[in-house]
Amino acid sequence: MSQRMSRNTSSPDAKPGEGHLREGHLREGHLREGHLREGFTTGSAAAAAARAATLFALTGEVPQSVDIPLPPPHPSDSGRLTIPIACVRDDELGVRATVIKDAGDDPDATHGARIEAHVTLDPAFSGVGPHVLIGGGVGVGRVTLPGLPVAVGGAAINPGPEAQIRQSILEVLPPYFKGIALVVIEAPDGEAIARHTLNPRLGITGGISILGTGGIVRPYSHEAWAKCIDAGLDVARAAGNASVVLTTGRRSERLLKERYPAVPEVCLIQAADFFAHALQAAAARGFTDVVWAVFPGKLVKQAQGFANTHAKAAELDFVLLADWARQAGADEATIAAVACANTAVQALALVLAPDRTGRGGDGHADGADETAGRRLVELLVARARAAAQGFAGPAVAVRYVVFDLAGACLYADPATQSIFAPADPLHPGAGSR
Repeated sequence: MSQRMSRNTSSPDAKPGEGHLREGHLREGHLREGHLREGFTTGSAAAAAARAATLFALTGEVPQSVDIPLPPPHPSDSGRLTIPIACVRDDELGVRATVIKDAGDDPDATHGARIEAHVTLDPAFSGVGPHVLIGGGVGVGRVTLPGLPVAVGGAAINPGPEAQIRQSILEVLPPYFKGIALVVIEAPDGEAIARHTLNPRLGITGGISILGTGGIVRPYSHEAWAKCIDAGLDVARAAGNASVVLTTGRRSERLLKERYPAVPEVCLIQAADFFAHALQAAAARGFTDVVWAVFPGKLVKQAQGFANTHAKAAELDFVLLADWARQAGADEATIAAVACANTAVQALALVLAPDRTGRGGDGHADGADETAGRRLVELLVARARAAAQGFAGPAVAVRYVVFDLAGACLYADPATQSIFAPADPLHPGAGSR
């Protein structure tokens, strides 16, 4: 293959019937009024790079942008993206094209990453061709644990993006081409980027995952986070675990891990605000024990029964919280102060303030006596557990560990320690997996 240009100087890819952006997709730099800017997934970036490399191999032209299909099951006459191409070059062994991943306004670890596709076209005749073979190279992770949609040992390219890459190439191959298109997806900085993702915990080593069931990154996408929870649960279950810890974030996860060091890393799932979804997903996968690690704010919202505890979806009811403080035995002045509090942390501190006596233990507030503060925490846990059981169903035992913002444990279900003891049948050792 002869040496060709490596700068994006020609006209955009423009096959007849293409060029339709999916409704609602944002072009580069565009910001809808009142909305954050959308981006595209690593799968879409890989598909665009693969298409650009294929076009260059066929025509010698370097597209400034390409039009690609979204992953199936989007209909063929809609659901498309236009993605800019950063670079295309001939390396004598094939063609390499690069796309700069744009996650829009989403805090995506792969935003700005170079996603590359190296394409080699072998025209060897096959009566049933063309064939598109897709693999992962430098910076694309390898799957080492079961439970993911990619088999152990395979490149971490999910089925949806793989189909998107394949279709993006098949659309531009001429009818007479009956050979093989060999595609290797790479991310030069993928291994370093992956350290800031959940890949190590999911058993994906050596790089990032090529993801994106929808092809579009929507800022702070609920769908994307929910799928991340699902993936973590799948890996934990496939590893033989029947117990799992759901945390509201990194800090609650760290505190839980410090208190219960025997909890396997694979069993720690950052469920954030997805109260109902995480519990329903755990139940659907056959988990029998779920432990929630929370701070007071999320505990109160879970006690109120919200399916999602995000501030935009769940408003904390301080009047109700004051009534619960009354049920716990708080005095009238404290109850009135709770009703006027600004945060759950402040409200709980008002009730806990007189309770610091230097006592503590599992199932007790650190330094709390049998007083209103401890009873309020227990009441909140009981209500949150009841709401959780409503989402999870009777087959799942739900337990709680509650921390304050200083890191002290306000409540810990006594059974939590034994659930994750190495000798417990719910926590099989490495030799039994």
